[in-house]
Amino acid sequence: MVKEKGLKIAVIGGGSSYTPEIVEGFIQRYDRLPIRELWLVDIEEGKHKLDIVGELAKRMVAKSGLAIEVHLTLDRRKAIEGADFVSTQMRVGLLEARKWDEHIPNKYGVIGQETTGPGGMMKALRTIPVLLDICKDIEELAPEAWLLNFTNPAGMVTEAITRHSKVKSIGLCNAPIGLHKWLSKKYETTPERLYTEFVGLNHLHWVTRIEVDGEDKLTELLDKREEYSGKNVPASEWDLDFLRGLGGFPSYYLKYFYMTDAMLEEQLESLKANGTRAEVVKRVEDELFELYKDPDLREKPKQLEKRGGAYYSEAAVNLMDSLYNDKRDIQALNVANGRTLDFLPADASIEVNCVVTGKGPIVLPVSVVPEQAKGLIAAVKTYERLTIEAAITGDRGIALQAMASHPLVPSVSVAKAMLDEMLEKNKAYLPAFFQ
Repeated sequence: MVKEKGLKIAVIGGGSSYTPEIVEGFIQRYDRLPIRELWLVDIEEGKHKLDIVGELAKRMVAKSGLAIEVHLTLDRRKAIEGADFVSTQMRVGLLEARKWDEHIPNKYGVIGQETTGPGGMMKALRTIPVLLDICKDIEELAPEAWLLNFTNPAGMVTEAITRHSKVKSIGLCNAPIGLHKWLSKKYETTPERLYTEFVGLNHLHWVTRIEVDGEDKLTELLDKREEYSGKNVPASEWDLDFLRGLGGFPSYYLKYFYMTDAMLEEQLESLKANGTRAEVVKRVEDELFELYKDPDLREKPKQLEKRGGAYYSEAAVNLMDSLYNDKRDIQALNVANGRTLDFLPADASIEVNCVVTGKGPIVLPVSVVPEQAKGLIAAVKTYERLTIEAAITGDRGIALQAMASHPLVPSVSVAKAMLDEMLEKNKAYLPAFFQ
């Protein structure tokens, strides 16, 4: 990819509170990513946030002295036209929709979470049709562009794009880069001296190799019950006997499956004390946007790390850098399975290590897939593929099969009642289900 006049990048969901982080990344890597135009795109409902964060982005660029033009727009097609990279960080239905994704399942004694379980399903149903519509614009206006999808549920959304569009797309998550930062600090080393092997799906992965300077650290991390957790997932203790036999360092999202009772109890207690996670995030975002309004602020504020997706933008900029410069480094990404996991379909999206070249990621073979992980991976992938089909067709029967297939949903009767209530609550965003 050679661009003599500089790159054009479009960020869909540019009014997000995360935007200052990605702008910071672009500034820091300008020598490797010579950006000419940065387009921040949002919808009418997000215009006030776009204006606030967009002005901060302009101040950050002005402070850097770099020749990056920052454009704020509600015209998605204008932003996408001729783009080299399109990054998505959108939330269909905003935080209000997320609140119900979390609250309604809790009413039925089920985990309520924005990317896992029934809440994740609703987010996928809202998001997939919108992103596939964006893909039509990319196919027409920027057919050579890379679409880097961070929009959750990232695995499902990426798979839907791969299977139902011609766009070159890659899904990514902040969990792998967050783990590397945690390990670097713990072992007082640099990311270059670490090697980790990821196996599984987005928000459902096991790290089956952790090495520092070639020395195995997985056994001692499991033995000490060491824990890396995200801001959006409560810290709970693993059972040590179980952990030792798990065959991999677990993603913190696996607690929802292996420690469902404890996690549900924590959710219900937190709900009483602080409201849903969406309401907590809303308070953090309100604080951030008050900071962003300050005309003297010209850098990413430290408070942004309180959001659950810390470091995601660093992951996105890393990926752009590697694609543009053919770096051939190793990153954990969401890509099509091919023959990597022989118990899943070839076009299923999985989260594994890839070598990132100028022509795209090349999936690395996995050295081990824990036998005890295969059943859960297969079950969740079945739910994901049914959800994708339901999102595209608006078929309630398929949606019910998807909901009932999820391991966190206890019965068909609960699945049906939840589905009806959640679809009704999302009626404005899911017209296909109400024709």
